[in-house]
Amino acid sequence: MTAPQASRFYVTTTIPYVNARPHLGFALELVQADVLARHHRRRGEPVRFLSGTDDNSLKNVLAAEAEGIPVQDLVDRNAAAFAALDAPLALSLDDFIRTSRDPRHRAGVERLWRRCAAAGDLYREHYEGLYCVGCEQFYTPDDLVDGRCAEHGTEPQTVAEENWFFRLSRYTDELRALIEDGRLRIEPAARRNEVLALLARGLRDFSVSRSQTRARGWGIPVPGDPGQVIYVWWDALGNYVTSLGYGGEGQRGAAYEQWWAGDGRRVHLVGKGVLRFHAVYWPAMLLSAGLPLPTDILVHDYLTVDGRKISKSAGATVDPKELVGEHGTDAVRWWLLREVPRVGDADFTRERLVARADADLAGGLGNLVHRVVTMVHRFRDGLVPAADRPGEPGTEALLTACQETPDTVAAALHDVDFRRATAAVWRIVDEANRCIDETRPWELARAERRHRNAFAGHRLDAVLAALVHACRALAAELEPFLPDAAALIARRCAPTPDGHLPPPAPLFPHSAHRQPAATPGP
Repeated sequence: MTAPQASRFYVTTTIPYVNARPHLGFALELVQADVLARHHRRRGEPVRFLSGTDDNSLKNVLAAEAEGIPVQDLVDRNAAAFAALDAPLALSLDDFIRTSRDPRHRAGVERLWRRCAAAGDLYREHYEGLYCVGCEQFYTPDDLVDGRCAEHGTEPQTVAEENWFFRLSRYTDELRALIEDGRLRIEPAARRNEVLALLARGLRDFSVSRSQTRARGWGIPVPGDPGQVIYVWWDALGNYVTSLGYGGEGQRGAAYEQWWAGDGRRVHLVGKGVLRFHAVYWPAMLLSAGLPLPTDILVHDYLTVDGRKISKSAGATVDPKELVGEHGTDAVRWWLLREVPRVGDADFTRERLVARADADLAGGLGNLVHRVVTMVHRFRDGLVPAADRPGEPGTEALLTACQETPDTVAAALHDVDFRRATAAVWRIVDEANRCIDETRPWELARAERRHRNAFAGHRLDAVLAALVHACRALAAELEPFLPDAAALIARRCAPTPDGHLPPPAPLFPHSAHRQPAATPGP
């Protein structure tokens, strides 16, 4: 009998504008998506993990003009910096799309446009409104706060021109039904309620093109109307299917059929500032085109620096590659996963990152593994005892934690709660330290040696076996969160060809002894 096929898991990040170099806020989204991708691979599920860059934006044009360089040159330079985050952040990306360069993209965007046009959902109309370049979006006066964009704090420009519009209003009721019955899952619940409140107020059709003049000739021309350029958000949102070959040869490629049209989960990780585009505009576009919808939209809040949202345009930014160069990949990933709450913004400082790395990685995880390996060498010449006495007093809670952690982590990641998931893994560390304090292996070794106490020797064997088992469980459970550290722990706890554990050595240096890490990649 053939075993049932594992469910496919397609996970994406947003694709950021490349008007400047990447910042730590986007690194948060990359690392969260990577954790989900690695977690589902460990469960035996086929996984595809996509990221990329949004090249066809007016923001990119304006940034190039400010530097006095061609737009393509600026886009190429900054997009390369985003792609180069792969190695420093230890990402397991399967695909990376660039919307100005990737040959897959334009054909798919044009195909999506024609499908929506065929459905009668595109029309041309004169429009005058308030436009925020930072958001690449029109607003009404009611959307503004004291006349300014709530996201960027800037006064929108007044723009009047004739554009193409999409009949978003046609899909209000269908979108509400999809969200309310869970077919389109939005997490956390507060963001789901935010979208439902937006739908309750009623949706307005939105502009989906810009004149060639205002776009400075940058972007994908509207099919059949070369005087207009497809609106950046329409263009960018399409990457989730164009990267799969939608619109290519035969119109629908094999990857599209496998990862989007087939069974499985289609998961978008997004920041709260772009929720409307992903939870309203994008599903409506897909409904119009007759294509499947994403199954999950998972929303994170912002990182801040000194209380200000990390933003390229606002100048409040932290370069993730430089941060990794100073403190290492594990420290950066661990802070992003351990400190950032499921709901609410998180304020970043280097002092907090160092404090967390010293407490958890050097003082907690590293200290535990070093202690355990050292005791195995000191008391058993580096040979891990056989676990022939499971459940020895003092080890029960530790073994229970090892057994329960996988399900606890899975439940937390299903809820998109990375802080809770890492806390579940950390339960093994806490229980292992508690086990050491309670059983006091050095006293068991002393009793065995001085008093030839066989009972103490058996207890010591059981305790050491349980502790090594816990360290190996930590390596397995940490792999989605800290792949580099997990591999290192696994090597420290794996016997060499002669059956002995490798000699004990520190895993993570304390900040006082840490040298700047060599930054991988260009």
